[in-house]
Amino acid sequence: MQLNVIQIILVVLVSFLAGMEGILDEFHFHQPVIACTLIGLVTGHLVPCLILGGTLQMVALGWANIGAAVAPDVALASVASSIILVLGGDFTSKGINSAYAVAIPLAVAGLLLTILVRTISTAIVHIMDRAAEQGNFRKIELWQYIAICLQGLRIAIPAALILAVGAGPVRAMLTSMPKMLTDGLAIGGGMVVAVGYAMVINMMASREVWPFFAIGFVLAAIDKLTLIGLGAIGLALALIYLKLEKSGGSGSSNGGSGSSNTGDPVGDIIDDY
Repeated sequence: MQLNVIQIILVVLVSFLAGMEGILDEFHFHQPVIACTLIGLVTGHLVPCLILGGTLQMVALGWANIGAAVAPDVALASVASSIILVLGGDFTSKGINSAYAVAIPLAVAGLLLTILVRTISTAIVHIMDRAAEQGNFRKIELWQYIAICLQGLRIAIPAALILAVGAGPVRAMLTSMPKMLTDGLAIGGGMVVAVGYAMVINMMASREVWPFFAIGFVLAAIDKLTLIGLGAIGLALALIYLKLEKSGGSGSSNGGSGSSNTGDPVGDIIDDY
């Protein structure tokens, strides 16, 4: 499909904000469920883009910068795959899967742009250091804004290039992709989802959390439970935990059982029993 001038401007603006939020991380415009939803909103295809964003969000759960290892570029993956989905014009499950399959290699390719912008930002830091020695705070603020805008252009420029190509070549590219490639990328993306969940669980794993994880795992298998029901159960469990936290703090210090308060209230109660 073809986008009008206003839609193109809004898509580039959303892309610019997503690029900046990849560093600022304040309003989370770079997260797939938000970036894809915003692009779907401005292009008039909210539901398919929301589905794509939700799918990509499951993949991005395990993407994080750890030490010197830089995570794949979730902002570029979200924006570019949404634009490709909209321009492709196929909003069925097949079209969404095709856009989803393209998002993974786009995220990896976005690392090159990230490295380029961060290399330029290193030079900007030295300019700001010299401005600080001179006491020129206005210059420091100016270069700060320039560095942040570079992060926005890191996503806005590829988005504008994809928009400039048009729907025809994009649709041809999607349809010309062999089934073996799209299926392989989809399977690889599914494996990334599993790895992402494993990383999240590994960070949260503790003897206090595992019982809640087991309860949630069982409840998720019940078909008739709605999101409202799951939310009510989660709220009840949170209130129970807060009550046990107070009981655990007092029980460890005044219960006379001889155990010390380790900072894990539920674990202290279990140890007492």
